[in-house]
Amino acid sequence: MSIDTLSEEVLNRLSLMLDNATCGWRQLASAVSEVPKFRCSEIDLTNCSLQVLKPEGSSGRTLLAWLADRSCSLDFLLHCLRKMDHQEAVQYLTPTAVAETIQIQVQPQAQQATVGSRVVLTCRAIGPPGLNYQWFRGNEEPQSQAISEGDTLLLECKAEANPPAQYEWYHDTVIISQQKTHSLKIPCVTTAHRGQYRCKVFNLYHKCWSDTATVTIDVQMPDGQKVDSLNIRPQEVTDQPLLAKRFYATDKVALLIGNMNYLYHTQLCAPIADVHELTNLLRQMDFKVVSLLDLNWQEMHSAVTEFLLLLDKGVYGLLYFAGHGYENYGNSFMVPIDAPASYTSEHCLCVQNILTRMQQKETGLNIFLLDMCRKRNPNDDIIVQPGQLKVTANIVFGYATCVDAEAYEVKREDVSNGIFISFLKRRVCEDEKVTVMLDRVAEDMGRCEITRGRQALELRSNLSERRALTDQIQASECSASYSARNLQWAVAHVLPKSHYIKFDCGVTVQLGFAAEFSNIMVIYTRILEKPKEIISCSAQLTDFPEDVDIDLKKSNQETLLEAGSLLLIKENLPSPEDPSLYTRIRSLQRLRRELSFTVCLHYTYSSMDEEIQERQPVTVGKPLVSKLNLHEPRPPRAWSGSSSLGLDSFNVPECSSFAECSTSVGSLSNTWSCDVKIGRDFSTTDSPSSSRSVNIPEETDSPELINAPKPLVVSKSLPLSRVNDSNYKFSDLYN
Repeated sequence: MSIDTLSEEVLNRLSLMLDNATCGWRQLASAVSEVPKFRCSEIDLTNCSLQVLKPEGSSGRTLLAWLADRSCSLDFLLHCLRKMDHQEAVQYLTPTAVAETIQIQVQPQAQQATVGSRVVLTCRAIGPPGLNYQWFRGNEEPQSQAISEGDTLLLECKAEANPPAQYEWYHDTVIISQQKTHSLKIPCVTTAHRGQYRCKVFNLYHKCWSDTATVTIDVQMPDGQKVDSLNIRPQEVTDQPLLAKRFYATDKVALLIGNMNYLYHTQLCAPIADVHELTNLLRQMDFKVVSLLDLNWQEMHSAVTEFLLLLDKGVYGLLYFAGHGYENYGNSFMVPIDAPASYTSEHCLCVQNILTRMQQKETGLNIFLLDMCRKRNPNDDIIVQPGQLKVTANIVFGYATCVDAEAYEVKREDVSNGIFISFLKRRVCEDEKVTVMLDRVAEDMGRCEITRGRQALELRSNLSERRALTDQIQASECSASYSARNLQWAVAHVLPKSHYIKFDCGVTVQLGFAAEFSNIMVIYTRILEKPKEIISCSAQLTDFPEDVDIDLKKSNQETLLEAGSLLLIKENLPSPEDPSLYTRIRSLQRLRRELSFTVCLHYTYSSMDEEIQERQPVTVGKPLVSKLNLHEPRPPRAWSGSSSLGLDSFNVPECSSFAECSTSVGSLSNTWSCDVKIGRDFSTTDSPSSSRSVNIPEETDSPELINAPKPLVVSKSLPLSRVNDSNYKFSDLYN
C-alpha cells in the first residue's frame, strides 16, 4: 500500500505533525535515506525548506508528495517514523493504515422476524492478519428524558478508544465541571437543569460528540398536578457545542533581534539559539519572521522601521528582543551592541515608543517578548515620555524577569538557551489565548529550582479577547496589503541561486548558499567535476568586502561546526559523501553594495608536485536582509524634545521601501534590484543621530559603576529535558 492511497485529510494531519524542527520532516528525510531511491538531493531538501515562504506552504506535505511520487509504501513510512521516535504520527497513522486495508465484503442486512424465531446477521471482511469483529446493538448515546422536579437525572455515553477515552459533559453548550466519566448523574433536579445535553469523547488523537439529549422537567403543583415545563424547541444539531468566538489575523509578522557581541559590555551566548528556535516555532504558526543578530543603534532603528511597514489593520505584530536591557520609570530599553559603557536612553531603543507606532497601524494584537534584564540604569536620569497609547485592549508584554531583576542563561558546552526561551518553546505553539499560554510558562519557570527566587516571568496585558498566536490568517479583506507584505518579507529572505563555475583546467565548482538567520549566510563550495589527471583539488573563498563580518580563521572549513555554524543542520547542505568547504558570513545588514568575492581553486596534477591556483571573481547580488540597507538612516520627522530616542525621530512612510524594487511579485531570484531610497534625500543634520552614525563610547566617574558588583558568569544551552536537573547550580548562571 503506497502513501498516495492516503486520504487528503490524513495527509494534511500528518503534514502538521511533520512541520516542526525537533522531530519533523528533516528527520524523516534522513530516516528514509536508508533506501537509495528515497534519498533526497540538496535541491529536494531546499525545495521543501522554501515552502515556508508560501502562505499555506508545508515542508512536510512537500516531502510526503515527493515520497509518494517514488511509490514509498505506508509500511516503510511507519518504519521510518518509528525509527525517528515520532510516537504521535505512528499512533495516528497505524489505525489509518489498518482502516485503509480492511474491506467489508458482506454487510448485515435488515430482517423481519417473529418472537421466538432465529435471526442471523452476517458480516464478512478481508484485511490484515488477526482481523476481529465486534457487534453493536443500538446506539450507546444519551437519550432524551422527561422527569419531574426532585427526580434523579442519569445520562450515559460509552465509547471505546485507544488510548482510553475521556469524557466532558455540556449543558446548553456550557461545560459541566467535575463531570469526567461516561455517566452524568444529577440528583434532585430542578427546572434549572432542563435543556440540551451533549457529551464530548476524546483522547490524545481524536474527538467526537454524542447526539443531543433534550431533558424536560415537569413542575409539581401544590394540588398534586403536573405542569409541563416550558416548551423548548430543540436546537439544530451541530458538530460541536457553540464555542467562544474565533478570532483571525489579517496577517502575522514578527521581528526577532538577538544581540550578543557587545563592543563595551559583557558578551552573551544564548540569543543566537533563542532567536533561531523562536523563529522556527513562529514560522510553524504562519508568522513572517525577520531574525537578526548583533545590530547597532542605526540598524536596530532601521529594522524596527521596516517592521512597522509590515503592519496594517488587524495584523498580529510580535517583537522579541534578547540582549542587554534595562527599565527606568516604567519604560523598557533595548541596548544595541555599540552602546557605550555609560549608555543612556539616547543610545538605546524605547519599547514603549515602538508600541505607540504599532498602535497607529491599528494592529489586531501587539506582542512584546523581552528577554533582558530590567535593572535600573544609574547613568540615565532622563524620564522618557512615549507617545500616548490608545485604549485598544490588544497589548501583551511578556518580560523574562521581574522589575529590577536580572535574566539568566545556563552554561552548556554547545549552544545556549536563556531561561525564558527554555520554557517558552514548549508552550508557544499551544492553541490558547496568549496570556493563558504565558501564564503556563510562568508556572513552569516557577517550578525550576535554579531560578526560583531569582528570575520569574512577568506578564502585563490589557488583552480582552481570546487571541492566540495560532489564530488563522484571513486576508480576504486586505488582499492587496497581504500580497505586499508577502513580497516585502520574501525579498529579505532570498538567497542567491547556486553558481556553477568552470575553470580552465576542466574543474567545475558549485557554490551553494544557506541562510542561518536573516543576516547570516553560509556559503559552501564543492567540486562537481575534475579531470582524472588532477589528484587533489579544493575551492576556497577569499577577498570578501570589508562591510561583512567573516572570521578568517573559520572560513573554508570542512564542517559547519568548524565554520562557526552551530544551528544549521547538514540536511540543508550537501551530503557528507560530497566533501565541501564552508564559510559563514555575518552582518549582511551592513553590506553597502553587491556581495563580491573570489573563488580560488587549488589543485595538483599527478605528474607534478607543485600546487597550481586559478582564481575567478564572483558577484552574487545582495542576499537576504542586505537588500533593506539597514545601515542607512530612515527619514526623520518632527523632533520631540521630551524624548531623545525612539521612533518618534522617524517618519515611517505608509508605503514600503520596496516600492522601487525593479522586479515582479512572482520572481524571487537573486536578480532583485532594490535600492531603498524613498525619502532618503534629506540632511542628516536634522536627525538626532546625525552626530553619530555609530555610538561613541563615553566614560564616567560614577561611583555606582565603579563599585557595582560583578555580573554573574554563565551561558550555554539548557536542554528542554533537563530544565529541572538538580545538577545545575546557581553558580552556573550567566546574567
